[in-house]
Amino acid sequence: MARKVIIDCDPGIDDAVALCMALFDPRLEVVAVTAVDGNIPADQASRNVQTIVDQLDPPRLPRVGAASPREDAPVSDGRRLHGQDGLGNAGLKFFFLNQPPPSEKIICDEVHALPEEMTIVCLGPLTNLARSIKRDPSFASLVHRVIITGGSVKVGGNVTAAAELNMYYDALAARTVFRSPTAKTLVPLDVTQKVAFPLSLLEELPAESTRAGAFLRRVLPFSFRSHHQELGRESIYLHGAVALVAILQPELFETSEMAGDVETQGELTVGTTVFDRRAKPLWPTNMEVATDVDAAAVKDCVLRALVEAGKMT
Repeated sequence: MARKVIIDCDPGIDDAVALCMALFDPRLEVVAVTAVDGNIPADQASRNVQTIVDQLDPPRLPRVGAASPREDAPVSDGRRLHGQDGLGNAGLKFFFLNQPPPSEKIICDEVHALPEEMTIVCLGPLTNLARSIKRDPSFASLVHRVIITGGSVKVGGNVTAAAELNMYYDALAARTVFRSPTAKTLVPLDVTQKVAFPLSLLEELPAESTRAGAFLRRVLPFSFRSHHQELGRESIYLHGAVALVAILQPELFETSEMAGDVETQGELTVGTTVFDRRAKPLWPTNMEVATDVDAAAVKDCVLRALVEAGKMT
């Protein structure tokens, strides 16, 4: 039986790749795709979710949720790596038949419809999940598991010296989720940054004659250019795609039960994920954390999933 999932994301090129994988994988039933403010502003994130679904036209159309902007959001603009539209400035057309409901409403509705069956995959900041937890006292106990992309254990940050983007962008929301009684798996930078995709990825994508291939070939080249220009890198990270593999093939990851929290204050440390790793920890363990990965096998999984998406479009 396919695993029922909600994908909460701020697409972003890497999230777009993850969606391309998830929407066509027979092991997953993507019930909803919800947008969140993060890499790109809320309105653009909402448009991008609808655009990706429209472009790929999966056999089972998910519900779509709209992001709500955060008034106190920090200054952190992911568009230098993802383009002004978040999708590599590809100029993709989109349309809304109706204005989608707020993301947190979609999340709550679907979790209540299938209690203890729904996995929520958070590829962006944890704003929507924190709102869902606060909106509904029973919510946390009804979620099967939450997969969180972000944070770091030992490698530092990618938006500040100490903080990873998703945690930094809404540290209060991240703390709410970390401290909630939901079953959680964290896939941090320590793992996702071990899986780097070289330029040859572009040659292995589905043919341009397929919907998935045409979409990926329009958005991914920008990522390679921006990583080279902005970061001096010849390869790219696809954090969301790696997190998706952690659901599909967890045996490729080493994990450890840890006690984690998120710093919500501090000029230099806001958004930092902190773990109690003392010889005798005083915090209770509250999440499973991926600590290592078979990088070559994960890359192969991502490539095979994209090829399969091409066969279905």
